[in-house]
Amino acid sequence: MQLTDLQNTQLPDAPGVYRFMRGKTILYIGKATSLKDRVRSYFANDLIKTRGPLIVDMVTQAQQVEFTQTDSVLEALILEAELIKKHQPSYNTKEKDNKSYNFVVITREQFPRVLIERGRTLSFDTTSYQAVYGPFPSQSQLYEALKIIRKIFPFKTDATDSRLYTQLGLEPDVTDAAAAQAYKENIRHIKLFFAGRKQELIRALEKRMQQLAKEQQFEQAARVRNQMFALTHLRDVSLIKHERVSAGTGFRIEAYDAAHLSGRNSVGVMTVVEDGTVKKADYRKFVLKYAKRGDDVGSLEEIMTRRFRHDEWTFPDLIVVDGATAQRNRALAVLKQLGRQIPVVNVVKNDKHKPERFIGPEALVRTHQRAILLANSEAHRYAIDFYRSKQRGSLRRKK
Repeated sequence: MQLTDLQNTQLPDAPGVYRFMRGKTILYIGKATSLKDRVRSYFANDLIKTRGPLIVDMVTQAQQVEFTQTDSVLEALILEAELIKKHQPSYNTKEKDNKSYNFVVITREQFPRVLIERGRTLSFDTTSYQAVYGPFPSQSQLYEALKIIRKIFPFKTDATDSRLYTQLGLEPDVTDAAAAQAYKENIRHIKLFFAGRKQELIRALEKRMQQLAKEQQFEQAARVRNQMFALTHLRDVSLIKHERVSAGTGFRIEAYDAAHLSGRNSVGVMTVVEDGTVKKADYRKFVLKYAKRGDDVGSLEEIMTRRFRHDEWTFPDLIVVDGATAQRNRALAVLKQLGRQIPVVNVVKNDKHKPERFIGPEALVRTHQRAILLANSEAHRYAIDFYRSKQRGSLRRKK
């Protein structure tokens, strides 16, 4: 499929879900803040860098694009999950196996909790869950979505001490019968919303508001009115920002580092700096399994190989690693093997472990030097912290 093939497809500058089609077969499903901009991004010259060879192949195989417009990015996120579950498009399942996806679960308890579970840890045991929604490709976007929903319909999570969340209005106090009943209503409303039945939910809330007003329970009626207003004026700014960074409008730097003592408790990390600001929500930890003892180059290879198995994580515009020639050659070899065309900058340290010079594209170093050093120092700090936590755990087990 070529960009010219989109001429007869009137893509709106609005949120929604798009489907790449070959005949009547759905090849791939995705969501967008702007359907127009997002679908056009699949025909950019750097698609293989931003999305990889699998998606390039998908676009080549596709013959047309269909779409469904939604009222908000949040609703697009939920519709995307519903359609992926229903149709299981071949390129979505090739891009990620079911164990890597994320699911929203509602527990089967007196006061149900709303949680995020990975496919690999999810049990579809109906004695544990009363509802399961997904799969959702992006964990970080799902967290943002639940933050938005929780402000409208407060719910319980796994937090052991929930007093702070109660004070913030994110978790209801269920100590009396009326509050307990309101919490059950919140759970029913969340289930309707995740089932894609927003209009039905709004009608139910309107009916409930009128009933409460008739009973002169004006405070509760106002609460329901505010929920209705929030649903019809969804402010999913955080999701819009995340979507734009997935589309490549932000400059993302990833740095990798490892920490070990003679190979024991070897760990690796990934840190992220986006547009000059650390993005701790995207930091990742790896317990290294294959690298030989004290092998810094092998550790780097394992970290990168495992990181790039996750196509659902936003790809970096620049990679930063410690070390000189050996580390640089290994990083470039891994990228070549994986079919990723991403520039690499090495931060070479002196005997005091202070940055001495850079190896890599000079223009990128000049433009992003501060962010490169920030990502590199964060990777070193994060790796040491992770290693120390593993060591403390080992010592406790020995006792």
